[in-house]
Order: sequence, then C-alpha cells, then structure tokens
Amino acid sequence: MQIEVYNMEADESNLTITLEAVCDSFSSLLWDIEYYQCGSFEVYIAANPENLAIFQTGRIVGRDDDSLHFGIIESMQIDTDAENGDYLTVKGRFLMSLLERRIINPTLSITADTAYSDIVRNAVTLNAIQQDNRRIPGLSLGTVSGACWEQTATLQISYTNLMQWMYTICEKLGGTANIRLVKSSGEQYRMVFDLSEGADRSIMQEDNPHIIFSDAYSNLLSFSYAEDSSIQKNFAYIFGQGKGDERKRTTYCDGDEPTYLDRYEVYVDADDISETEQVEGETIPIPEEKYIELLKTRGSEQLVLPKTASESDIAAHNTQYVYNRDYFVGDYVTVQHRRFGMLQPQIQLIGMIEGFDQNGRSLTPTFKEA
Repeated sequence: MQIEVYNMEADESNLTITLEAVCDSFSSLLWDIEYYQCGSFEVYIAANPENLAIFQTGRIVGRDDDSLHFGIIESMQIDTDAENGDYLTVKGRFLMSLLERRIINPTLSITADTAYSDIVRNAVTLNAIQQDNRRIPGLSLGTVSGACWEQTATLQISYTNLMQWMYTICEKLGGTANIRLVKSSGEQYRMVFDLSEGADRSIMQEDNPHIIFSDAYSNLLSFSYAEDSSIQKNFAYIFGQGKGDERKRTTYCDGDEPTYLDRYEVYVDADDISETEQVEGETIPIPEEKYIELLKTRGSEQLVLPKTASESDIAAHNTQYVYNRDYFVGDYVTVQHRRFGMLQPQIQLIGMIEGFDQNGRSLTPTFKEA
C-alpha cells in the first residue's frame, strides 16, 4: 500500500490534479472511515525538506488501494527530538469536509412529500454546485443506492451547516454520503457526491453470507461495550412561528407514545421554519397541515436514541472475512463474546480505523446497535 499526494488547482468548474509524490516509507498511517460523520487520516513521517515540500496543507492524500476515499491535508506539525529524530505529523479529513464550508442558504423548503435522496441532492446542488461564488469546482452529483434514501418527507431548513445537517439525515435514515474523485481525462478530475446504504450481513438475514466476529473464531482480539441512556430523547414538543398561545406547535415520537419512566422529552425551537414559501417568485402561505408536517420532521431530527458503543480489535489478516471485500463500513454484522455470554446479532459497523506501522496492519472497528 502506498500513499499518493496530489496538488489541486481549481478554476470555475474544473479541478486540475497532478500527482506530486508516491510515498511508502512513512512511520505510520491511520485511515479512519466513518459512516455517520466525516472520516479522517493521519500520517506520521520523518521530517526533512523533501517531505515538508510534499505534505502541504490543501493538497490531497489518497491510497493506491482505495478509490473511494481521498483526504485534504488540513494541518501539519513538526516535532524535533535529539534521540528519536525529527518527525512530521500530517492530519486531515476526507472530501466530505468540503461541504462543511457551506451553510444552507437560501431556505430549503420542501412542502410536498419528496424522497430524501432528492432533498439532499437538491441541498448540495443549491449550495455547492449552482451558485457561482459558492460553487465547489468540479463537484457533481453521483449515484444513489439503498432503499433508505427512498423514504419521503417534507421539511424546511436554513442557515445550518450543510455537512452537519447531511450527517444528521444520514443517521436518521441509516445511510451515508461520500465524495470521491473520478478521473475525466488527462489531469482533469471531478468530485462525485454519492449516497449509499450498508448491507445486512448479520445472522438475522439469509440474503448475504453471514459475517460473525467472535472470540470463538479467533477473529475478535479485544472487546469493549458501553451503554448510556442519559442522552435519550424520545418525545419532542416542537414550537414554530407565532407568539404565546398562537404559536404553532405539535409533538412527535417514533411509534407508540412513550409513557411514565420510558418517556424522555425534548423541547424543539423551530421558530426559523417560515409559514410562507417562495413559488415562482411569489410569497404564498404554507397550509397549516403542511406546516405541522414541517414541524414534525424537525422534531424527528432531534430525537436521540440511547447511546450504545462497542469497540474491538479484530484480526486484520483473517482470511475468513476480508475487510473491503467481504464486509464494509456501514454493514450490519454479528458480534459475539462467548466468555461474557454476549451476543449482538445485528450490529452496525459505523467506523473502521485502519492502521499501518512497523508492527504491520491493524483494524479497529466501531459498532453501533441497530
């Protein structure tokens, strides 16, 4: 595996990317792919004039064995040590971080039931593709895969960070978003925005081969599990525009209304949701029933499930299940720890830190209960 460093120059609509260096002599590399947030990377390498000239902020870092994830160098730090030598630490996040540079403006108002895939792609188009001064050069819409993106909703959102809002939607639906590089011709590249959904490879289904991590199979090297119910919110009171008793309001919960000790309430201030919308340049009122639906959608985004997290070390060189061949970040798998009598029959792999250093390759996954 080699690290590739690219120089990126952008004009109004194109990216010109040139390969500056290929590096395989680094001390360590952490490649952190996340499903519900922007992934990141860290390179630890000897500090010398050549490497300082290569690893500059704003440049793109890729891997010759990964065509889906590319990072932007955001920071670098030099540390000198008379005994251990001089080292350069290079850090950055993947290309989805470009969307963090935009907020949703003007207001995105969807008052007719619309697929979430269309809503999200519309938000990217309006805030990162169409407008001249706000355009991210070379960015275009890519593919959509996964039934979760077919769910429909009405919503209104404004002045919210585009990337953070998008990952809120991803976690609500169970899907993910990614920006990858695609070579057009010569040194011309384009960035492609994709929406996708992980596959179920747990023992709870029979369509795909089962992926089971277990101490009994010697592919689960370490295991930790934690629960936290203090952050749970499962019933929302949502208040829209208006004053006093005339303020528009509604409630929202997912499924049956929780009661007694099972009820965790949250107040949602949705005063920013306007009671009017622009249609062909004309301001018209939003019917009350549609406005209430907008409030309910906002409330649904504020519900929080009890936090469960499971982190493990799994065998990186296990031939039974090969990462990025047999299973991927976002997939549902089964985790079993027989010594503690714990079985998580359907748990989602939401992150994978792939590490490379003098000891070889390591895999550190993060799981979340389905």
